[in-house]
Amino acid sequence: MATIRDVAQYAGVAPSTVSYVLSGSRSISEETRARVREAIDVLGYHPHASARTLRAGRTRVIALAVPRAAGLQRSVDGRFAIDVSDAANLLGYDLLLSTSQDKAEGVRRVALSGLADAAVLMAVDMEDNRIDVVRELGFPAALIGRPADEAALPWTDLDWEAAAALAVRTLAAAGHRALVYLGPTQNEFAARRSYALRGAAGARAAAEAGLSLRVVETPSGPSSERHSPNDTPRLVHRLRETIGTGPDRATAVIVQHPTADHALDALAALGLRAPEDITVLVLGSLPDDPATRRIPRVDLPVHALATEVIRLAAQATTRPTPSPAPHLLVPPLLSGAEGIRGPRGV
Repeated sequence: MATIRDVAQYAGVAPSTVSYVLSGSRSISEETRARVREAIDVLGYHPHASARTLRAGRTRVIALAVPRAAGLQRSVDGRFAIDVSDAANLLGYDLLLSTSQDKAEGVRRVALSGLADAAVLMAVDMEDNRIDVVRELGFPAALIGRPADEAALPWTDLDWEAAAALAVRTLAAAGHRALVYLGPTQNEFAARRSYALRGAAGARAAAEAGLSLRVVETPSGPSSERHSPNDTPRLVHRLRETIGTGPDRATAVIVQHPTADHALDALAALGLRAPEDITVLVLGSLPDDPATRRIPRVDLPVHALATEVIRLAAQATTRPTPSPAPHLLVPPLLSGAEGIRGPRGV
């Protein structure tokens, strides 16, 4: 069966040009349009419904792409799915959940299936190849996450760099001179996940002279991004080495979501209670999470991000996305700062 790439190759054009001819979303010269139509006839290509009705919004469905491994359970994904669904319903859309681990091909299947008018993409990498896919197909999409190319597609995100910098400066102001920044998993850093890289960069940028900042990645066990009981000893070992002992030991730990529960368990295994023995500040906790309720934190603004990304996705179905694409960067809000204590036991 012929594909859109086959048609593009036969006609000597880019796949995106074939998509534009099918959808009518861009002005294409008559010569090019004729070559594409000839290729379609010769190859017997049958365009999917989505390519013909891309801008029509006839399905009233928005797809939420949340890549996940089998057995992966992260409360943040469920929370976003609920809030994104609620925001979509308010605008008259239903939600289609896509969980393919193959991020680019999963989005391609959704875009060509005719099942949705647009997509919301989560777990955004700095150089996310899904951006190329949806732009090639002319498929409307918006991101929960801040890619390196901020002008490519509409997006919204917490300002992770500012959040990490706020955490470092707040702890330094309280007298802490030796800090540990515990970022997400090694796998997420290796994948160049946006929030992981931006958080670590913000922390490093805020480390003033005379301040010791040790940035460490959460060990990735066999469960990949999931934190299982088998992963805890690895993190305990890593924190024991990083926190250190004696007068030079770290007196505060900044934990970047989604490692909060895992990190608190590991600290407890080291005999360190928060906030009694060591100060812990969490970045990206879920609102009303009982595990972090009594800990200074920057909550993940799930509702604001979900509402904005649906607005951006719905807007993209009605008119071409301008360049640069619109975005909303949410500033961090620190809660529980009154509970931050100075160094003790050093």
